[in-house]
Amino acid sequence: MQRIDEAQLDTDIEYRYQFLAEFIGFGPDDVKAIQMFAPHLGPRIGELVDKTYQKLLAYDVTAKHFIPKQHGYDGEVPVDLTQIGPDHPQIQFRKDHLNRYFLQLIGRSYDAKMVQYLDMVGKIHTPQAGNKDIHVPLIQMNALIGLMSDMLLQAVAESPLDAATTLKTQRAFTKLLWIQNDLVQRHYS
Repeated sequence: MQRIDEAQLDTDIEYRYQFLAEFIGFGPDDVKAIQMFAPHLGPRIGELVDKTYQKLLAYDVTAKHFIPKQHGYDGEVPVDLTQIGPDHPQIQFRKDHLNRYFLQLIGRSYDAKMVQYLDMVGKIHTPQAGNKDIHVPLIQMNALIGLMSDMLLQAVAESPLDAATTLKTQRAFTKLLWIQNDLVQRHYS
């Protein structure tokens, strides 16, 4: 039986990631499957980002989080929900971030820096990352990751991959998003 230091799971992000990856079975073959899918996903990232923001802007409870000034954004800030739309410069700024997120998933090494990046994805949606005005409730983060999971699995299903590779790639993305979900949820404890 393997011994796990439970306290270290809460304090050491790499230790936590390694435990999750080993327990779920997310390993080098999964990373390879995700990265091999890059030629199929890359051209669809803009579509996935647009669909994600179409959904986020369709609900007041999710759209309202785009009213406060986003970290790193220097343009005009919307005053209220009536000013928020898919073409607002702050939404375009956020869309660029999601675009980069998808690119990171398919093009980056899954090393210590990637673990830090995945952890920061959770942290930036809370006041812990520096902007006290941004606190996306956990239910909305769960909904977002669920939406992204569905879209990624559909993109894999619609690709020209053979059945075995399709299943392997879908499983790889599923495992990765469960890890991502944990690295989001840890900032809500």
